[in-house]
Amino acid sequence: MKKILTILLILAGSYAFGQNKTQTVGVGPSIRLTGYTTYAFDDNHVDSYYSSTSYYSGNIQGGFQYGGGLEVMPFPGAGIEFTYLRLDSKADMLYYGVSSEKHTVFDMASNYLFLSFNKYVPVNPKVEPYAGLQLGMGIYNATNPENNNSGGSTKFAWGMKLGTNIWASEKIGIKLQANLISAVQAFGGSMYFGTGGAGAGVAGFSTFWQFSLGGGLVFKIK
Repeated sequence: MKKILTILLILAGSYAFGQNKTQTVGVGPSIRLTGYTTYAFDDNHVDSYYSSTSYYSGNIQGGFQYGGGLEVMPFPGAGIEFTYLRLDSKADMLYYGVSSEKHTVFDMASNYLFLSFNKYVPVNPKVEPYAGLQLGMGIYNATNPENNNSGGSTKFAWGMKLGTNIWASEKIGIKLQANLISAVQAFGGSMYFGTGGAGAGVAGFSTFWQFSLGGGLVFKIK
């Protein structure tokens, strides 16, 4: 499913960025503020092997994701956006050892800081489709509620987004958006998962993927 969504977003983004560069969204540079509210779906395939007999497997649950963005459009049709997103969820993990299995549902917080490069393809003054590439970092923290052990990691993250702005007035619009975020080797190292010991560090890594749907409100402030 994630591969299909990735391919669709890549194709749609390539189409949007390949449109005629002479098309315009407005006149002159502008600044926009966006409030994001999306639903992030589960990542059901988080796992990592420490050895042939020791590994963890589980899923990162979805939930309500929120944040904000400040976008500067140096010329019509293109924007550079600074974005912050946060998701509070659960990590349902099962650790397999040589002679034991341990199950823990961790409390988890995911924070993202992105620099996005957005391309707009206006259909008319009211409808403004766009595609964007996001580069930045994911900051993760997991806490074991059974013993209050916690660990965190900061990893390179990237994403792709596809959506449209529907302008209700000259200054206020409704944003509809699909977003795919990935953090490379996000879990492992200092991110503590399910071994049951006192320490917070374990070896092994797993890449994280999460797809979200939603949108928010966008405001033209200049």
